[in-house]
Amino acid sequence: MKKILFTGFEPFGGESVNPSWEAVSLLPDRIGLAEIAKRHLPVEYDTVADLLRQAIEEEQPHAVICVGQAGGRAVLTPEMVAINLNDAAIPDNAGVSHGGETICQDGPAAYFATIPVKAISAGMMEAGVPAAVSYTAGTYVCNNAMYHLLHLLAGEYPEIRGGFIHVPYECGQVLGKSNMSSLPLPMIAKGLEAAAKVTAEVLEAGTQDIRIACGSTH
Repeated sequence: MKKILFTGFEPFGGESVNPSWEAVSLLPDRIGLAEIAKRHLPVEYDTVADLLRQAIEEEQPHAVICVGQAGGRAVLTPEMVAINLNDAAIPDNAGVSHGGETICQDGPAAYFATIPVKAISAGMMEAGVPAAVSYTAGTYVCNNAMYHLLHLLAGEYPEIRGGFIHVPYECGQVLGKSNMSSLPLPMIAKGLEAAAKVTAEVLEAGTQDIRIACGSTH
């Protein structure tokens, strides 16, 4: 049995809920070959790294999948890459703003996810959940969390897989918002369950080649 740690965020940007945490909280304690652990994260640049480290030390997972809200997207989007940049138009929930600063001075320009991104997207689709691989996690706290996670894993926990999944608004969030996409919360959670199953299968298979881990066939 492999352990997968899922994290979700608190609401931000004037929203009363964040479907990332709401969906994570719906996940059962066991999914296929995986034991599931869950953590709730604040939307704050300066605390995410320490909280991720704490969660990893306490849970000792085989993989970490952070989940965040991407309002305006119509499907679940497993992220392929995080970039070393904080640059967003709005402040975080602690009032901190960034306008083009690097996340880690000693870090590379980008990290690729080490969970099976393409296979996860395919698994979501097979489960009846709309999904697509994304190549931009933005430059707000979601990207910040993904970058910090992968930087931490690369430096201190190379045996742990890590990545990020963005989810759309849940249906209640788009009431009164014109032409805004959303998905039912149970469907979002179903997509995360599919991600857990695919990731656990890769972990059980012991695949080490990052190309295979990311779903590449060449």
